[in-house]
Amino acid sequence: MFSDQDRSYMRMALNEAQLSFDHNEVPVGAIIVKYNEVIGFGRNQVIKNNNVASHAEINAIINASKNINNYRLNNTKMYVTLEPCHMCAKAIIDARIDEIIFAAHEPKTGSIISIDNIYERIKFNHKISYKHGLLMDESSKLLSDFFKTRR
Repeated sequence: MFSDQDRSYMRMALNEAQLSFDHNEVPVGAIIVKYNEVIGFGRNQVIKNNNVASHAEINAIINASKNINNYRLNNTKMYVTLEPCHMCAKAIIDARIDEIIFAAHEPKTGSIISIDNIYERIKFNHKISYKHGLLMDESSKLLSDFFKTRR
């Protein structure tokens, strides 16, 4: 189901998540790939940026758009360590990303399979394919370790 290349990209996303953890942010990381080349990366920076929209996915979209000088990210794939929320799921559609692969489910706000299935429920003008579960244990452990330090 997942290739070695998929695993490699998800490990990069996990490295971004670790950087979030190291800066006392919820550890979520994202990587955007186009034609087997990383064109964007992002991590949660809500606290640092004082911005509720500074999720890993949004930051990766901003970074990729700047790097290719285009707000449309056609022919791309996003690897993200946690299931996107509704805000991020819609941004992924608006950016025209073709596929997302996410690691861990988000039972409180996950909009793809956990609390909603937004990509199947609403007929958007762009179709996103998705897979989940790649390096789920590693991502889940990083998240649970982070929240243990907060208690």
